[in-house]
Amino acid sequence: MLVGIVGKANVGKSTFLKALSLKDIEIANYPFTTIEPNEAVGYVTVECPCKRLGVKCNPQNSKCIDGIRCIPVKMLDVAGLVPGAHLGKGRGIDFLDDLRQADALIQVVDASGSTNENGEPVERGSYDPIKDIEFVPTEIDEWYFKILNEHWDKFVRQVQHLGKELYKEIAKQFSGLKINEDIVRECITELDLDPENPIKWSSDDLKRFSKKLREKSKKIIIAANKADLPTSEENIKRMKERFPDYIIIPCSAESELALKEAEAHGLIRYIPGSNDFEIISDNLNEKQKQALEFIKENVLKKYGSTGIQECLNKTVFGLLKMIVVYPVANINKLSDTKGNVLPDAYLVPQGTTLKEFAAKIHSDMAEKFIGGLNLEKKKIGADYELKDGDVVEILFKK
Repeated sequence: MLVGIVGKANVGKSTFLKALSLKDIEIANYPFTTIEPNEAVGYVTVECPCKRLGVKCNPQNSKCIDGIRCIPVKMLDVAGLVPGAHLGKGRGIDFLDDLRQADALIQVVDASGSTNENGEPVERGSYDPIKDIEFVPTEIDEWYFKILNEHWDKFVRQVQHLGKELYKEIAKQFSGLKINEDIVRECITELDLDPENPIKWSSDDLKRFSKKLREKSKKIIIAANKADLPTSEENIKRMKERFPDYIIIPCSAESELALKEAEAHGLIRYIPGSNDFEIISDNLNEKQKQALEFIKENVLKKYGSTGIQECLNKTVFGLLKMIVVYPVANINKLSDTKGNVLPDAYLVPQGTTLKEFAAKIHSDMAEKFIGGLNLEKKKIGADYELKDGDVVEILFKK
């Protein structure tokens, strides 16, 4: 799973990424073997089972902070975003190539209206950020449409003369964009298009189909950044009215980063996503006190959090519909073979079965799969659909 972070220059995207990265968190069994230069690691947060089970956990592939499990997610900094990217403007080709890999997108928008369409600083409030929300999906729609247009005659011939299925041919062409046959079928059905007569599809049909493909394959959440600035509140209100179907989250990357740095220096106690923090040091100077008070009054109390953690959580658990599962080697002790309690937390799609989960952990485990045990020590079978927060022991032939 890969979450793309998109946005123009000067909207606070770098600060957003840094605030999400939690670079001070060290994980013993690091889950990603390769991190490219434009990649980072964010952390979704959920309540750790250690709280409800009354045990002290010892995480290995994640981290637990005061009963909140932080689970790593790979993020991609998608650069070169300007209007006309699908035509090659800016670093358009690189931007679209990066997008291929992303499962979902967080679009960082300057809600204060202080950067224009090219990412250039302008007088605060003079630019309408609603324009930014529109142009990212439009760029992807146009890109998909361009690909379809270039190959449409071939698709028509394959269906009309070779008897091939349109679903499969389109899915094959778009496989690099994480579009499968099921997604193509859904789009065609929902738009009431005829898959057996693609020659009758108009240019408008292709554009509607391109848009529907994007909506299902590259879902977008809007991070309305710089929400602490005076001009942002009204803009955010207008954004939500104009785009009722979008998830639009007010956020302040600078506030989140400031809280993380204060926490790292032992000045405050703060858990990402919280609506408050606790000052634990007497060494704050007046400037630091004023900054923390500003964040508390103008961000945390006003919006309920800095919004940064909420953006990633809603992307992973809302848009991508992932759940968290905790495998153990010994259900009685809730531990792995080395005695680590609740050692691992895995993100898997809703609907994942126990045997599919076994394969995710290790191929040998799936091949030698027998069944599993849940927290009640009851046996569960291969087709058992895992639920969010499940703790399971997988049984397999040694």
